[in-house]
Formats: sequence, C-alpha cells, structure tokens
Amino acid sequence: MANSKIRVGEYNTLRVARTFDFGMYLGEDKDVVLLPKRFVPHGVKVGDVLKVFVYHDSEDRLIATTQRPKGIVGDIVKLPVVSVTKQGAFMDWGLMKDLFVPKSKQLMGMRVGGEYIVKIYLDEMTGRVAASEKIEPFLSNEELTVKEQDAVDLLVYRRTDIGYVVIINNRHTGVLHFNDIYQEITEGDQLKGYIKNIRENNKIDVGTGKMGYQRVEDEAGKVMRLLQENNGYLPYNDKSNPEEIYSFFGMSKKTFKMTTGNLYKNRKIVFTQTGIKLAGV
Repeated sequence: MANSKIRVGEYNTLRVARTFDFGMYLGEDKDVVLLPKRFVPHGVKVGDVLKVFVYHDSEDRLIATTQRPKGIVGDIVKLPVVSVTKQGAFMDWGLMKDLFVPKSKQLMGMRVGGEYIVKIYLDEMTGRVAASEKIEPFLSNEELTVKEQDAVDLLVYRRTDIGYVVIINNRHTGVLHFNDIYQEITEGDQLKGYIKNIRENNKIDVGTGKMGYQRVEDEAGKVMRLLQENNGYLPYNDKSNPEEIYSFFGMSKKTFKMTTGNLYKNRKIVFTQTGIKLAGV
C-alpha cells in the first residue's frame, strides 16, 4: 500500500465499500482496509462514512478499529508497560494489540508496571506503529510554530529547580514555573495552557488554563455556581489564605480576586466583612 491514501497510525475518515459476515471493507477501489465485525457500529451500511484508527493487528494485518488509542503517530504520551521481551517492551495504548518499544529505543530499560513518556512514530522499515523513549531528537525550539498568547497542549516532562519542563504541542519545550502552578501535577500529565512569554534564544514560559480575562470569565461561572450551591454565601474574600482559596475554588488567590472583582463590577455579588454573597440575597 505504498501509494495508499490510508494513513497508518492515524485517524482516517473512510466510506464503507463492501460488507461481509466478518466485517466491512472501508475505502475506495483496491485501496481498502478491513474493519472487523466486532468494531462495526450498529446500523452502519454500505456508503456510510466512519472515522477509524488504522494499524497492524497481532497477525501483522492492516486493520481499522473504532477503538480510540491513547495516542496516534506524532503524539508524546505517558503509557504503562505490560510485558517485556529480549526484543523490547510492550505498552498498553488502549487497543487490542499493545504498542512496541524496541530495546534500541529505550533509555535505561523498561520494566513491567512502569510508566514511561514515549513518542509514537511510524517505523520506516516495517511500516508499523512503534514508540521511542528517546524523544529529545523530536523536540526543538530553533524554529517556533507558536507565539505569545497562543493556546497550546502541554505534557509535563520533568521537574527542575524552578518548575517543570513541559512539551508544547509535541514539538517544543518550555517551562511551567512553580508560581504559575495552581494544581497537583506529575510527570506525564497532559494539560491545556498558553504561551506566556518567549524569551531570548526562543526559551518559552507557559501558563496553564486560559489567559487573563478568558480565565476570569471561566472562573466566574464556577464562583456563581458555588454561591448558588451554598445558599448564596461563601466565607472567602481577599483576606482569605491563598491555600484555603485554592483548596475550595481550585484557583489562585490572584485569579479569585480578579474574578470576584469582575463579578462585583457587574453587580452579580457583594462583598461582606467575612466573605462574598450573591447580590440581592
């Protein structure tokens, strides 16, 4: 399938070409892939279009599945190892066939039960999907594809003295500083964030969630909901301990003050000596 339009290791949107007792063939003319019967959604017929993931099964046959893997080709993800052989390790990525990590693509050797951050790639020699623990060659900040204030996907890579190194959009690296962290995080966590600052030599600082008043707008809904769930009153204000605010609202004290200030200006809440309450309550 050298000239095939079907992309291995990715999601494909394909039309049902033929149907059999054992499943359906998806695609066009001879450029088709089998969707086994166990993965065929109820009521699907010839001519319908399906979104499927394509990979090689345990018998090395190219097949489609409606299952959703934990990552596709190009993704960097944290996955658990379920078995180890002399040739390499196998990771659970959410499909019936486990994801192979060749021994040459491991750093210190993998063990069953361990979780490792890997890059999913398509092996040029075999055409099969595999993974590599050696992800540094895939990351570069030389030519950036992001700019300040862009919304990005983050993967927590490793802890440092100033914060966490994060992988940005599976391409670049940046730093999430400790004073910008308002939740419990660990290596391998996937987060939504934004580009906070691009410094000299394309060094990137990131934040989690959304920027500025976009975040305030989101958090305002949370504060209003919590007020309604607590009879219109909450014993928190700008004199409250930051840890108490984070524990209850899941936001920093700075964000809490911006959010409640915005709600006050819009006459949604009023401040009291001991907390905040819904306007008119």
